[in-house]
Amino acid sequence: MVHDGGRPPPGAAHQNSEVPPTSTQSPTPTDVIATLRSAGCVFAEDEARLLLDAARDGAQLTTMVQERVSGRPLEQILGWAEFCGLRVAVEPGVFVPRRRTEFLVRQAAALLATDEAVVVDLCCGSGAVAAALASASRSIVLHASDIDPVAARCAERNLAPGAVHCGDLYDALPADLRGRVDLLVVNAPYVPSDAIATMPPEARLHEPHGALDGGADGVDVHRRVAAGAPEWLAPGGHLLIETSEHQADLTAEACARAGLAPRPIHCPELGATVVVAAAPGAGSGPA
Repeated sequence: MVHDGGRPPPGAAHQNSEVPPTSTQSPTPTDVIATLRSAGCVFAEDEARLLLDAARDGAQLTTMVQERVSGRPLEQILGWAEFCGLRVAVEPGVFVPRRRTEFLVRQAAALLATDEAVVVDLCCGSGAVAAALASASRSIVLHASDIDPVAARCAERNLAPGAVHCGDLYDALPADLRGRVDLLVVNAPYVPSDAIATMPPEARLHEPHGALDGGADGVDVHRRVAAGAPEWLAPGGHLLIETSEHQADLTAEACARAGLAPRPIHCPELGATVVVAAAPGAGSGPA
């Protein structure tokens, strides 16, 4: 999956915070809150509640708190992330779904015109987008792919058996999907390479580089996706790509060059931008 690291995290720990020593005593809720707060977690109380609920015993709680203080994303520690009302499995080393990506799901769900639409989630990461769309319409024919075997394995936990494929973009997909895809939903990397060093440690140190790096201007993967889309989209199908507001024109340009009709859509509330690109024969779709 994609990104600029702008996830509103449940808490943001400082990477260089001091890690408390392991104790044989179970930390109290007050201890956990104080430790998280001192590490810079903005939502220390909420995070403490989640960690306390998840830990089997005091030793595991201490370990989980240490991991959080060291900068690991809370979702990777808990093993799940909340996304579109679902609890999506997230493993260490897998991109954590951002709330803004719920806008991508919303736009895709609005375009599900038939009960048995063929939907493909490229660069699926944990499979959160695909899982949310499957929840919205359980009769769709769903496929998801990611180049990272760790992400693909994680997505298999969230999606139906046989739905997940591992490989580079379209190379991973079954050949019989060519020309049959109604919705191609993509949350590909779009962080400019030089900007990765400025990202929060949670993303920069604990999420895969390949899920963040979009090349010099952040749109390299978008160009590859757009160029290959016409071969896979059904007549009247749509490509939806999450991007950023300042990169939307570049993403739209890549879609137009491929013969698609792009339309950028912004959501100020979530700070989200999606380019919806229609294949020949498609209507404009809902805004």
